[in-house]
Amino acid sequence: MGGALGLVLGLLLGVLGGAASEPHSLRYFETAVSDPSPGVPQYVAVGYVDGEAFTYYDSETRRTEPRVDWIAAHTDQQYWDMVTEIFQDTERNYRMNLDTLRERYNQSRGSYTVQVMYGCDLLEDGSIRGFDQHSYNGKDFIALDRDTLTYTAADAGAQITKRKWEEDGTVAERRKYYLENTCIEWLRKYVSYGKDVLERRERPEVRVSGMEANKILALSCRAHGFYPRPISISWLKDGVVQEQETQRGSTVPNSDGTYHVWATIDVLPGDRDKYQCRVEHPSLPQPGLFSWEPQSNLIPIVAGVAVAVVAVIAALAGFAVWKSKQGKKEKGYNVAPGSDGGSNSSNAGSNPSV
Repeated sequence: MGGALGLVLGLLLGVLGGAASEPHSLRYFETAVSDPSPGVPQYVAVGYVDGEAFTYYDSETRRTEPRVDWIAAHTDQQYWDMVTEIFQDTERNYRMNLDTLRERYNQSRGSYTVQVMYGCDLLEDGSIRGFDQHSYNGKDFIALDRDTLTYTAADAGAQITKRKWEEDGTVAERRKYYLENTCIEWLRKYVSYGKDVLERRERPEVRVSGMEANKILALSCRAHGFYPRPISISWLKDGVVQEQETQRGSTVPNSDGTYHVWATIDVLPGDRDKYQCRVEHPSLPQPGLFSWEPQSNLIPIVAGVAVAVVAVIAALAGFAVWKSKQGKKEKGYNVAPGSDGGSNSSNAGSNPSV
């Protein structure tokens, strides 16, 4: 399996210096399946910058393609040909790895999966982190320890790979160099390509709600539409964080590239004024504190009256338009669909004359 590491070491060569002012991450996820089901490629590789997929390759198209405009605008065909060739070689290597592991674990023919995640983080203080982790059939297999230049094996089968890679003497060193140098250099370059998108700031819209049942008040705090992804959301009681009592959901992407997340806590109804939701995000100059403010019973009534008034006005306006058209017909002419004679041209096709 050492060949797979050697092949991906040449991925994304370049030089770019400078310290980071904001945290960024570069990740590659690769999946190889021995017997894929219909519609599932045998091998897939996806690259992510700050959690956003920017490049994609699979064994069916056998081509690497951009997933965002900012990478396509700053790269040429030579770049995509180079990355494609690397992934094609890696794909062939993973197929051999699957056969090797199936025999090593004495498994019969069937569907088996190898997954690899590798990449690097550039933190706010300029420090870096690197990851190189492998799994087999959904379980940990082997991972690199950059500090000791050794591999951590999860079971006896992985111990064979560990001995092979460590006896080689260069596998861990080459991987460490990639993670701490090449990966970081290209992460900086990718961030410069997509700076307007990746370093934008969108404030979270925070909504606090409550629902009482069985003498327990469930308070929910939801943050929506924020970017970048890192966010801290917590419940406070009298200013003290209630970590163990708080339940949190995962930070999930929205269709527009922003994110949303939630945190809930169960409290006694009489204590509701003691609780606040605190939200910390790079777009906020300071942490925001949000409390639950139950709506007055008068608000639904006022809202209902407003809706009724709007409905009456709309009905009267519709009647006036109908009377106007009737008067024009009596004078011997009709308004042509799409003309400016009082009708909206955008509605002419959807509401044709009969």
